[in-house]
Amino acid sequence: MKKLYPIGIQNFESLRNDDYLYIDKTALVYELVSSGRYYFLSRPRRFGKSLLISTLEAYFQGRKELFTGLAMEKLEKEWKRYPILHLDLNAQKYDKPDSLDNILNDRLAEWEELYGSRPTEVSPSLRFKGIIRRAREKEGQDVVILIDEYDKPMLQAIGNEELQNAYRNTMKAFYGVLKSMDGYIKFALLTGVTKFGKVSVFSDLNNLEDISMDRKYVSLCGITDNELHTGFEEDLHELAATQGMSYEETCKEMKERYDGYHFTANSEGIYNPFSLLNTFKKMQFGNYWFETGTPTYLVELLKQNRYNLEKIENVETSADVLNSIYNDGSAIPVIYQSGYLTIKGYDKVFGLYSLGFPNREVEEGFIQFLLPFYANTNAVDSPFAIRQFVGEICTGNYDAFFRRLQSFFADTPYELAKDVELHYQNILFIVFKLIGFYVKAEYHTGEGRIDLVLQTDKYIYVMEFKLEGSAEEALKQINEKHYALPFEADSRELFKIGINFSKKTRNIEKWLVE
Repeated sequence: MKKLYPIGIQNFESLRNDDYLYIDKTALVYELVSSGRYYFLSRPRRFGKSLLISTLEAYFQGRKELFTGLAMEKLEKEWKRYPILHLDLNAQKYDKPDSLDNILNDRLAEWEELYGSRPTEVSPSLRFKGIIRRAREKEGQDVVILIDEYDKPMLQAIGNEELQNAYRNTMKAFYGVLKSMDGYIKFALLTGVTKFGKVSVFSDLNNLEDISMDRKYVSLCGITDNELHTGFEEDLHELAATQGMSYEETCKEMKERYDGYHFTANSEGIYNPFSLLNTFKKMQFGNYWFETGTPTYLVELLKQNRYNLEKIENVETSADVLNSIYNDGSAIPVIYQSGYLTIKGYDKVFGLYSLGFPNREVEEGFIQFLLPFYANTNAVDSPFAIRQFVGEICTGNYDAFFRRLQSFFADTPYELAKDVELHYQNILFIVFKLIGFYVKAEYHTGEGRIDLVLQTDKYIYVMEFKLEGSAEEALKQINEKHYALPFEADSRELFKIGINFSKKTRNIEKWLVE
């Protein structure tokens, strides 16, 4: 029987009844429900948060038959049924003040059909409170509350402070019920991508335990290397044969593309489950996770903060920042929590985390996505433009390369042109990073270091950039500081190129080649 991969299957009952592949996480689920009551979990999108919620729902429904053959079957002895209030905020478009109210009202109305209502309960928070009380009274068991993608309204309202404040006020009152009704609640889990308003939205909910960076639960969502090899070993061999690669090459490619998520310091790497499952289903490598969603809210944050993109590869920050919330427009916490950066190292002495891209899929996809937002191009043409850049570099056609680069700077958007130097640096960073995925590139900044070296099988380019200087001055610096010396014995043709960028024209003014 052909293996069924649960791509897009977020319902635990459907997954188990229809015999889809399932990596058993139920031992961790049992640990979660046995050791606490109120939890918050932040994970990137498409990482299995909704399936986790659905698994918990089946467990608290007492659906023992769905756990046959899984760790939970032996761990749980009682299998009680509890009343469950499950709220999924993922499916709605949040673009108006009443968007959140509408979905809350719809869900509250469904619960009120089961557990009744009172005329005095008017606001969402009062109705929620009444439902919890009556659910316990009717069922004779404490209530389980599962909230999936709690932050979706806040994410979609980035850049609209008025709308965010409206959502925040509604959510604060609504989630505050969890504390006031503590005596009626058996278990609660809220999941999301980011930690929007852990202080402001959840300010009254100080009994909420954040397990996002808890070592014990790093593999609660996602797939470990051990799970990859125990659950997909046959698939790895089939993929290797299909791609004409060795088994070792295939495992290495999988790790470089999809592994590398670290949710706390010195923890095992986690594979992106969505990309991994798609790769095995299609027996082909691809940027599956990135293609399912466009992080436009991240670009908005980067532009609002006038962020220097060169810093994104070498971020050093503290646990306070990683655990911080979106309340001051800071981009790094949201980029990290959204899965575009991950923990790469930890300095125990100073308590500093080093961040970087988790894998090639994220790095290449994110950088390529940024290009049309910064350069004079569009999303459709961007991949073709990069291919043309690479082709020109590989054939030694440097004049065509720089003319194409000039076109990227043309008609710079006003909001990005306020800081011309930063905009210039950001476009160069994006272009050279993308080229570097296909040719060997070393991009250095700092005094006394080569700005850029590009190497192909036939050519070596040593480049120096100046802002409001001259191409002659840039070329002179290459020669005087002997930047090309390490490559002069190489058999490949060497180009030394000085480039000047003009603030007045906001473009490349001139380049000289030697």
